[in-house]
Amino acid sequence: MSPRLRKFIGMIAILVFLAIYLLVAMAVGLRVPDHWWARLLYYSVVGILWGVPLFPVIKWMSREE
Repeated sequence: MSPRLRKFIGMIAILVFLAIYLLVAMAVGLRVPDHWWARLLYYSVVGILWGVPLFPVIKWMSREE
């Protein structure tokens, strides 16, 4: 598979993952208690964790032939 095609497939996968992740994060965020510290904690964790599942995809995209 050419690097260009691999990067295109990876980009589509990342965009689909982010769209689903954002919808789920917002749906769960509506159920977080209405205290400022609970929302701060939730959105801080969710804002950081979105990148972790993408590491294998980015590594695959960057792989040399």
